[in-house]
Amino acid sequence: MELLEDAQLNKHVLSTGCEGIDLLLQGGLRMGQLTELVGASSSGKTQVCLLATSNVAKKHMDGVVYLDTGNSFSPQRVIDFIRQNPDPAIDQAKHRILQKVMNRILCHSVFDIFTMFDVLHQLEVNLRSQMQKGDCQVRLLIVDSISSLVTPILGGGGSQGHALMTSAGFLLKKLAHEHNLVVLVTNHTVGGEGGISKPALGESWKSIPHVRLRLSHDQGSSIYNVSVLKHPSMASGKAARFTIYD
Repeated sequence: MELLEDAQLNKHVLSTGCEGIDLLLQGGLRMGQLTELVGASSSGKTQVCLLATSNVAKKHMDGVVYLDTGNSFSPQRVIDFIRQNPDPAIDQAKHRILQKVMNRILCHSVFDIFTMFDVLHQLEVNLRSQMQKGDCQVRLLIVDSISSLVTPILGGGGSQGHALMTSAGFLLKKLAHEHNLVVLVTNHTVGGEGGISKPALGESWKSIPHVRLRLSHDQGSSIYNVSVLKHPSMASGKAARFTIYD
């Protein structure tokens, strides 16, 4: 009953700004949970991250921390998303509103897992301070991509890489739960049995995300596909289509 009450009181959802994904997830990304986007290159993972970033900063007026592991964060793309479906207030004061929205987004370039740990531990300190001061609330933490940081440390068959990967996963989940954040990470795919691709990082990582979504892209179009691989309250295989315009 305590868990149910906690979920009802605190674990709200944040819209991604993508109607298809929000409908599939019954409103959007759930606070307090770690959601993973899995897909091949050009499947739309970063585009969804940037769209969610712009939507949370603009419509929810909350803070976003974006860990960029491959120079894929595009401020211009975020601005393009913000300018889509403009409202009269933005038409009247475009520059001031854009500046205010962009100030809610903090991007860190992170190229190894140890730097990520440093950034996350500092974020944890800042979140505790933020709770005491009542500052602008950080509600979305993105790691694009977690596999870029973890894959290099998994080689050699040793246990240290797996231990670091597990520690990273539990730290992300701890931040999500204790500070009521949406944590969104991306992961690439690798070849599996019968030539069917599967999420990278193996079985040890598989149990860490609360929600796993697979993305794919209809080449030559603006249509993307999303399907549920894992969800605590939804059947696997449920799918939807959505559009992201250039």
